[in-house]
Amino acid sequence: MEGRRAARERALELLYEAEAKDTTAGAVIDGLPVAPDPYATTLAVGVDDHRPEIDQLVAQFAKGWALDRMPAVDRALLRLGTYELLHHREVPVAVVISEAVELASQFSTDDSSRFVNGVLSAIAKRDV
Repeated sequence: MEGRRAARERALELLYEAEAKDTTAGAVIDGLPVAPDPYATTLAVGVDDHRPEIDQLVAQFAKGWALDRMPAVDRALLRLGTYELLHHREVPVAVVISEAVELASQFSTDDSSRFVNGVLSAIAKRDV
């Protein structure tokens, strides 16, 4: 799983950079001298491709939080985790949530890991 862990971290970086530059992750990837891990690319571009659906779910389950008011890293992690929950069902839910929580602990605020855990858990448990 170390490869997927690193790919998730790289996808987070790509999504964060894309938002900071007001572009897409695909455009960021196209501008790189060396292509990232294929799974990182799949995740980042997948978030781009499904952004309206993802943002609707995150907004629905992030009670009291508007997307634009969240820390940028949390927003990117929630988008990444939601995409993986919805479109990579072969990955166990616990793995998706655990990886997102770990990345939140590493790269965001002190409260972010609990916030990311709560929102992704609610999304995972929603009625499909």
